[in-house]
Amino acid sequence: MFKESATLDFHYNKIDEAALAFFRSIVGDEFVLITGEHYEKYAKDETENLRFYPEAVAKPNTTAQVSALVRYCNEHKIPVYPRAAGTGLSANSLAIYGGLMITIERLNKIIEIDENNLQVTTEPGVITELLQNTVKEKGLFYPPDPSSRGTSFIGGNISCNSGGPRAVKYGVVKDYVLNLEVVLPNGEVMWTGANVLKNSTGYNFTHLFVGSEGTLGIVTKIVLKLIPHPKFNVIMLVPFTSMDQASAAVSAIFRAGITPSCLEFMERDAIDWVCNWLGDVTIPIADDVRANLLIELDGNDMDYIQKEAEYLYEVLTQFDCGEILFADSDAQKNDLWRMRRNVANAVKTTSVTIEEDTVVPRFYLPELLRHIKEVGKKYNFRSVCYGHAGDGNVHVRIIKDELSDDYWKNEVPKGVREIFEKVVALGGTISGEHGIGWVQRRFMDIKFPEFQMELMRGVKKVFDPNNIMNPGKVF
Repeated sequence: MFKESATLDFHYNKIDEAALAFFRSIVGDEFVLITGEHYEKYAKDETENLRFYPEAVAKPNTTAQVSALVRYCNEHKIPVYPRAAGTGLSANSLAIYGGLMITIERLNKIIEIDENNLQVTTEPGVITELLQNTVKEKGLFYPPDPSSRGTSFIGGNISCNSGGPRAVKYGVVKDYVLNLEVVLPNGEVMWTGANVLKNSTGYNFTHLFVGSEGTLGIVTKIVLKLIPHPKFNVIMLVPFTSMDQASAAVSAIFRAGITPSCLEFMERDAIDWVCNWLGDVTIPIADDVRANLLIELDGNDMDYIQKEAEYLYEVLTQFDCGEILFADSDAQKNDLWRMRRNVANAVKTTSVTIEEDTVVPRFYLPELLRHIKEVGKKYNFRSVCYGHAGDGNVHVRIIKDELSDDYWKNEVPKGVREIFEKVVALGGTISGEHGIGWVQRRFMDIKFPEFQMELMRGVKKVFDPNNIMNPGKVF
């Protein structure tokens, strides 16, 4: 582990005793950390082995407290780093210039579930899976479900416009956010929209904040759209003898008029590693299998779902696939999903890794996957590919193994650049749901010409002229 250094490109002031006294007066002595065991976790997230230490961590539990902290920092030119659960994969929330980290972990209440209008109002520090389970008790459904849903906060999901497996049918976070309460960098508090399904009143600030990675303000309340929870599902694991065949089947499924609720891709190494890591999940896989698709169909009419599954089976058998495993119990369904959701955890326990978050039009998945493996050979790194094939979103976990620190730092990024260049050439983009943060900002020129970067910097400057809010991210 090491502490990453950052080149200061803006003038900031350090946190002094007067600042600490003010922070403590707002949130209480016990909710301001400057050292100690619990403080350590705020220096990292799930991105490689990076370490950036904030000068202080504050834990407010009201919008008014967040506003007071931010206003003080803006007046005194102290950088502010909003933090959710710390599950990010792009160093989105790390305090690269020191300053004050404001964690939303105590803003953790579900405020209201409006069953009549199919809405929920929540604070941002609620764990995503807890929110989903709570609304499910009332027969309602919040579909976006990143693999980290058991630990990530809904506020962090909004910051990165998270998606997850069900995005292919139901959409991503932005499709469910109706309204946000936001503390701006000057401490002012605003609501971005309205609690309605249609809104053509001025600029869409709601969508601007979704996916802005904490660079424009801190979200303190959220209004989400809900839908009725589907009653039934069918889940199958489909093995293929090549990654080409598996990824080619993805486009064919949609061309046949089938829209699965989930369509996930895992290459062979991913399944082997995660099964070994979990220990209690055993999936029979033939020696010649190189990739698998995990497919879910859902709805409220089981007869229709079964007919759709039969049609899907006909489509899949046009490809070089093996015996399809249909999950025949809730326990087996849970095992398949536990396997998929823990691939990243299994792989990263083997070595230092980085995870790229590529997206292409799904027809081009075979070409992208071939290119990833060719680049790996060229730059001498292993990679494991998995992700949300249904919407063309492939996660590429690159493994350090025995590569030297110098090679990892200076040569592997050249390979990453070549992968991203191919992604953009195929009509895709360099992040689908993880965000840009600190580690991907050096690749933004691949996707955007300078004039577009200047437009984004201009938006940032309008909201945050002192550049205190999560500085050093995205740009």
